[in-house]
Amino acid sequence: MAIKAVLWDFGGVITSSPFEAFNRFEAAQGLPPNYIRGINATNPDINAWAQFESNKISLEEFDRLFLAESTAAGHPIPGREVVKLLSGDVRPRMLDVLKRCKQDFKISCLTNNVRSGTGAGMSRSAENAAQVQAAMSLFDHVLQSSKEGMRKPQPEFYLLACERMEVTPDQVVYLDDLGINLKPAKQLGMTTIKVLSEAQAIADLSATLNITF
Repeated sequence: MAIKAVLWDFGGVITSSPFEAFNRFEAAQGLPPNYIRGINATNPDINAWAQFESNKISLEEFDRLFLAESTAAGHPIPGREVVKLLSGDVRPRMLDVLKRCKQDFKISCLTNNVRSGTGAGMSRSAENAAQVQAAMSLFDHVLQSSKEGMRKPQPEFYLLACERMEVTPDQVVYLDDLGINLKPAKQLGMTTIKVLSEAQAIADLSATLNITF
């Protein structure tokens, strides 16, 4: 089946990864590397992070529940401190790639996010919010976990994106920086690209679509 659409994760793909900010925070606080990611990976379907991304709890509840989870793991961190780390910097080359893809393909964003900060990208400043909005405005559809009440890696979330774009999964290329989110997309029939870096992602997408960026 010919590719008709490109589906994008946002954080870690269009922007720099929040995991980089997590690691900087952990180093500054003397915490073990990847400590925050470890908490988020524990009971990933029902923990504070999962509930917050699905808009099932408020920021205040997340602040309290994440503090409880991190305290139980050995190093207390209020949830609000984690939320401050979520917004990355928009990658300029990715904006150019989005614009080029938009000429020939349907392009949409499928993102796990929270209702905090400014806009879909959880922006930390007015400048960052403007950059995020410029990127978001290019998409035909933006599906946010905090608005749809579902999140990756739930297969239903990917199928909803296909429904909005009026394509079947085998007509979609999907980019994400997390293997756990790529797995259901691949099982549904999507062509998947794991984003390890901006340059690698662009090269892989170029080869997949047979387009020079």
